[in-house]
Amino acid sequence: MEIKADLHSHTVASDGSCQPAENVRIAKEQGLAALAITDHDTVAGVAEAIEAGKELGIEVIPGVEISTAAKGQDIHVLGYFVPYDQESFREKLTGLRDVRHQRNIQLIKRLNELGVEITLEDVYRRKTGPDKNIGRPHIAEELMEKGYVESVAEAFDKYLGKTGSAYVNVERISPQQAIDLIKKSGGAAVLAHPGLYDDDELVEELIVYGLDGIEAYHPDNSPEQVKEYERLADEYGLIRTGGSDFHGYRGPEPFHAMLGSYTAPLDTVAKLRKLTEMRKAKL
Repeated sequence: MEIKADLHSHTVASDGSCQPAENVRIAKEQGLAALAITDHDTVAGVAEAIEAGKELGIEVIPGVEISTAAKGQDIHVLGYFVPYDQESFREKLTGLRDVRHQRNIQLIKRLNELGVEITLEDVYRRKTGPDKNIGRPHIAEELMEKGYVESVAEAFDKYLGKTGSAYVNVERISPQQAIDLIKKSGGAAVLAHPGLYDDDELVEELIVYGLDGIEAYHPDNSPEQVKEYERLADEYGLIRTGGSDFHGYRGPEPFHAMLGSYTAPLDTVAKLRKLTEMRKAKL
C-alpha cells in the first residue's frame, strides 16, 4: 500500500469541527503517514496537532490557508512549513482575520435583506477561542439550525457560495501578496482547489508569478481538471499536492470530504520540506 499524506485539513481553530488532535487521530485511522493543518488565516491549531502527531507517529506539517481575492472571487493560497511559532508571522495573519470578520458582517446583512433572520451574535457564539476564525461554514450551520436549509451544501449553493444570493466579496490581499508572504516567511506557496475558480488563465498567471505548487488532487477538481493541473505542474516544474479539505462533520457527513480521501504521495512532503529548508537557509 502506498504511503500517503493529506495536505489540506481544518480544525476548530478556523471553520472545522474537530480539535487538531482529533484530525491527527483520524489521519492515523485512515493509514496516513502525514497530515497538514491548514486553517484559514490562522496557525492556532498547529502546535496541538504536532504534539498529537508525536504521540501517534504522524508527521504534522504546519500550514495555513490564506484568503485572498482576485477578479471578483475568493482565491485561497496554501502555505506549508510556515513559521507557526513566530510572533511576527502570526501578527500578519491577525490582519487577515479582521477582513474575514468584515465579510461576515456583510454576509449577514445581505441575508437579512433576503428575509433570513440571523444575527452576528447567533454565528459568533460558535467562537470558542481568541484565535478562532469564524467563516461561512459557521453561518451555514446557523442556517441549518434555523431551518432555512437542510445541509451545508445547500447553504452554499443557495446563499453563501460564489453563485449564491447572499455572496459578497470584500477587499482582501491579492493572491500574489499571499504568495510573497508565505515565501518570505520561508514557506512553500501552493494554489488551493484551482478547479473552484473556473479561471485557468488566472491559475497560469499565478503559476508564472511564483507558485511553488498546485493542489491537483481535491474534491472540487473534476477528473478533466486534475489532468490539466498535472500537465501545468509538469510544464512549470511545480509540486503536485493533494488534500481532502476536511472540515470535520456537519451532521453525520464529513465536509468537504473525509480526511484521507484525497491525498498526495509521501514524497510530496519531502519535496515541500526540501524547498522550504533551502528557502529558510537564505533568510
